[in-house]
Amino acid sequence: MKIEFNIPCRQKRPPPEFGVDPASEPYGRAPRIARLLALAHKLDGLVQAGTVRDYAELARLGHVSAARVSQIMMLLHLAPAIQEYVLFLSADRTGFLTEPNLRKIAREPRWDHQRACLARLIRGD
Repeated sequence: MKIEFNIPCRQKRPPPEFGVDPASEPYGRAPRIARLLALAHKLDGLVQAGTVRDYAELARLGHVSAARVSQIMMLLHLAPAIQEYVLFLSADRTGFLTEPNLRKIAREPRWDHQRACLARLIRGD
């Protein structure tokens, strides 16, 4: 008895269509919004690992308000595709992406709606 089967290969998903391609090779200093998003991931990792007790302690250690830490951590609620887009965005293409704009998008619970909001922001609607 002979059984033949094919194992389908995973295909790479196409990059998100936001109208602007991220830079293939970063140059210079990363944009402020990308650095804030990376900071949010770092701070969340510190809390998850137990290095610091909570976000209030992070605020005290960073000499910032708890509200500011909450604003930074809000960026973690962005869809993964948007986070990747922001982290790899070149410095010359960040004019339309501000932290307040991204925090508004992050308040939307559905990732497909977040992507639509970002696409509208990029188009200038």
